[in-house]
Amino acid sequence: MVVKRMELHQQEEIPEIDEGWWASILADEGETLSEANAGTAAQSEGSAGLVTVDWQLARQLYENDEIVVMKVYGSNRGGLLVTGNGIQGFVPISHLVNVPSGLDEEQRRARLASYIGQNLNLKVIECEPVQERIVLSERAALAGEGKRKQLFNSLKTGDLVEGVVTNVTEFGVFVDLGGVEGLIHVSELSWGRVQHPNEVLQVGKDVRALVLQVNEESARVALSLKRLYENPWETVVNRYHPGDILPATITKVVGFGAFARLAEGIEGLIHISSIPLPSDCKTIEQYLSQGQPVQVEILHIDAERRRLGLGLVNVE
Repeated sequence: MVVKRMELHQQEEIPEIDEGWWASILADEGETLSEANAGTAAQSEGSAGLVTVDWQLARQLYENDEIVVMKVYGSNRGGLLVTGNGIQGFVPISHLVNVPSGLDEEQRRARLASYIGQNLNLKVIECEPVQERIVLSERAALAGEGKRKQLFNSLKTGDLVEGVVTNVTEFGVFVDLGGVEGLIHVSELSWGRVQHPNEVLQVGKDVRALVLQVNEESARVALSLKRLYENPWETVVNRYHPGDILPATITKVVGFGAFARLAEGIEGLIHISSIPLPSDCKTIEQYLSQGQPVQVEILHIDAERRRLGLGLVNVE
């Protein structure tokens, strides 16, 4: 992982991220990571039976950032079930090295089932005795022992880091920083509206990001992509004026009009009153669609409230 100190392009301060910022992650991962609990064995394919978990050992492996060899005894749609050395846990599919993205459901299950019986080098990345959950990672083990501590000791707010996208979810993008995973929340991907994070980044892609927060206790690193670039809303009144005609792309069609994105990522609303529907179109959806290129006129700009009024000039 490459770490650089940098000056932010924009004047906005880096926001303080509290644990509430991660709430959506825990909620979304809940169903998948609950499969790491001991009760998952009954639902898995090829269960090896339950073991008495040595939580002291599991905590030691986590705190010392050690590599442990464990055997795959089962799988489910979210990943692998592993056991060995007095512990039993779960390896999410995004933390496996040789599972490509883009697999359909059947291919995914077949690939995961092919791991059963294999031994994997893993690291404990989550150890929660109260929730009876141990989560492990093959990807983190590639970095070597002790790497996580080194990273948390060196990472600071404002650092520019480079990593590889390991998972894309509705709430954001996970990035492997070389033994530690960071999250770019959907709100930090772009200054404009993002319908889904996969519009911006895909699994396996190299990415640079800005560190917003480092929390070693909860093993969380909050990242931002958009803050590498100048906030376009701060200079919008200098670049655009009412009456300007510009190319744009429709991002969302709603009952009262459509949203369109300009080149810099700024979005504005084309109100239905400025959309002349052809005689053969009864609804906006029949005339405009997401991804459609259009020509728009700047009607009004409210930079402080980050609002942009647009009029539809031409549809391509």
